[in-house]
Amino acid sequence: MSGGVIVVGGGVIGLTTAAVLAERGHRVRVWTREPAERTTSAVAGGLWWPYHIEPVESARAWALRSLEVYEELAARPAETGVRLVEGVLGETDPAEVEAWAAGRLTGLRAATAGEYPRGVGLWARLPLIDMTAHLPWLREHLVAAGGTVEERAVGDLAEADAPVVVNCSGLGARELAGDPAVRPVRGQLVVVENPGIGTWLVSTDADGEPTYLLPQPGRLLLGGTAEEDAWSTDPDPAVAEAIVRRCAALRPEVAGARVLEHRVGLRPARPAVRLERAALPDGRPVVHHYGHGGAGVTVAWGCAEEAAGLVGPPAS
Repeated sequence: MSGGVIVVGGGVIGLTTAAVLAERGHRVRVWTREPAERTTSAVAGGLWWPYHIEPVESARAWALRSLEVYEELAARPAETGVRLVEGVLGETDPAEVEAWAAGRLTGLRAATAGEYPRGVGLWARLPLIDMTAHLPWLREHLVAAGGTVEERAVGDLAEADAPVVVNCSGLGARELAGDPAVRPVRGQLVVVENPGIGTWLVSTDADGEPTYLLPQPGRLLLGGTAEEDAWSTDPDPAVAEAIVRRCAALRPEVAGARVLEHRVGLRPARPAVRLERAALPDGRPVVHHYGHGGAGVTVAWGCAEEAAGLVGPPAS
């Protein structure tokens, strides 16, 4: 059996976990069914915010640790895909955020009526991650630290020929870990030419329908949806039209923006993130690390460090 650690799953959670392990001296191999550019992570809007993830207290701690890393990476936006951008979180009270962010988010204030006409909103400066740049950077960062990435479908975690296995398979954990608690939450985006919007905006209507506008380099992402137990990855034209309509109600200038593409991703939701050490049938340790819902990018580094702690130090 080969040595080191095999990380199963090549999305943002798998690549970040592998990178942290490699930085700590482990010989790491990532086995991924498809390249990072075709994972659910590639569809993510990329705004740092603990969204659709439990348990809340752990998620906030992981998010704040990840915030430290993203603030450092934002010094090299063209390379890492990370920028610090201002915008509005609708239906969010600044006092509630301060209660858990404890001064870590600077410049928080109530949004003005001109910035957010629908009521209470929070103006904030948050990391906004361009996943088309960040995922390739993560992979290169891992390789530079001594890790490797192999495109390989895995039918059973026992196939991994390493002393320790880390299961970052997302929705794949339904089969690989026999865990029906991890379920898809479908998200659809419309990518349009940016008509000049420089700030992001996230809103939720009375029916719980999310709407967001996220300016990324060379384009504007419009969203979104949160359809539980929906497995289709085909864009729905009616859903796309509704997304554009809701976004235009908040920012009229997007109404005539040229559509560049449609994207669909399935968030791996779970009642709580599974982050624990267990054993394979042959006794080898496996660290399960999946179920991050819509916040995988937000918590990636904090979660990865905790997962690496469960793996333990590299063998001497």
